[in-house]
Amino acid sequence: MSSIRPWRDIERRKSRQIMVGSVPVGGGAPITVQTMTNTLTSDAKATIEQIRRCEDAGADLIRVSCPDVESTAAFREIVRGSRVPLIADIHFHYKRALEAADAGAACLRINPGNIGSSDRVAEVVRAAKANGCAIRIGVNAGSLEKHLLEKYGEPCPDALVESAMDHIKLLQDHDFHEYKVAVKASDVFLAVAAYQGLADAVDCPLHLGITEAGGLIGGTVKSSIGMGMLLWSGIGDTLRVSLSAEPEEEVRVGFEMLKALGLRTRGVRVVSCPSCARQGFDVIRTVEALEERLQHIKTPLSLSVLGCVVNGPGEARETDIGLTGGGNGKHMVYLSGVTDHTVQSESMLDHIVSLVEAKAAEIEAANAAQEAVAAE
Repeated sequence: MSSIRPWRDIERRKSRQIMVGSVPVGGGAPITVQTMTNTLTSDAKATIEQIRRCEDAGADLIRVSCPDVESTAAFREIVRGSRVPLIADIHFHYKRALEAADAGAACLRINPGNIGSSDRVAEVVRAAKANGCAIRIGVNAGSLEKHLLEKYGEPCPDALVESAMDHIKLLQDHDFHEYKVAVKASDVFLAVAAYQGLADAVDCPLHLGITEAGGLIGGTVKSSIGMGMLLWSGIGDTLRVSLSAEPEEEVRVGFEMLKALGLRTRGVRVVSCPSCARQGFDVIRTVEALEERLQHIKTPLSLSVLGCVVNGPGEARETDIGLTGGGNGKHMVYLSGVTDHTVQSESMLDHIVSLVEAKAAEIEAANAAQEAVAAE
């Protein structure tokens, strides 16, 4: 059956599915959002606290760096304190991978070529198999192998894809197939072209990222352009927005990206105007306050916040709850697209928050009732 809005349809690339702990990746599963802790891993308490904030923001998977023995020693406790599967980030020493696998990592992030000899790769594969770990091959334009740089002269899409294929072969030679692959670059053009080439060459899940993207604003823009192009074309099974910002911000940006493309729904989707001299209330500060106060809402629903009646009623018709600015400090509230009542400026924020919370509870109750009926 054809879609009634075909311009919104995204046909996702078909990939095989792997499991990262309890979370499916690829094979049509929802695109997962990841982040990475930046606390010292050896400080288990601080790391678990940061993981908890990321979980509250919606992280499906969280990566934890394991550069030394102290980190892998603490990793077991960190795994016990996490509600989501953890990925151990291993760069060079194969023993860290063995220790992390034994400590409960759901996935190992490695470059097989950096691990060392075939025997060492075989040891890592054995540990992964014994502990039910997946592996993420992480190719990065900033750390390409010397022979590829000599062959191609510089990091380029073909070089990144060839590096990925070489690493894949190392795992396949040891009969290991529970892997996903990333070919990251800080250059948007390079990253996108590399992912497009890899998507055509393999059937494994792909982990998306524009690496070293920058700060919260600049990095969000670069990541949205690069990953947005790939996601819109159906490429990508899991992603991390790499920002010089707190990891929970990476999670929020990742979800906003997926929400904008209709690929995931979580929490409140806010439609708001940029504000102008027509505004009946301070739109910018109102939206900032609402986004902050509604972070605890996980139920997907929509809220429009517009400063005047030019576009306000039209946007309100398409959202669960709408707020449109009026004169004399009195503003119109819409429920399910229909004009319902007015609210004064001084009570507006608290009122909208309570309406959103009530709507979320109503949706959750309806969903629970449907599930109960289906289970009978």
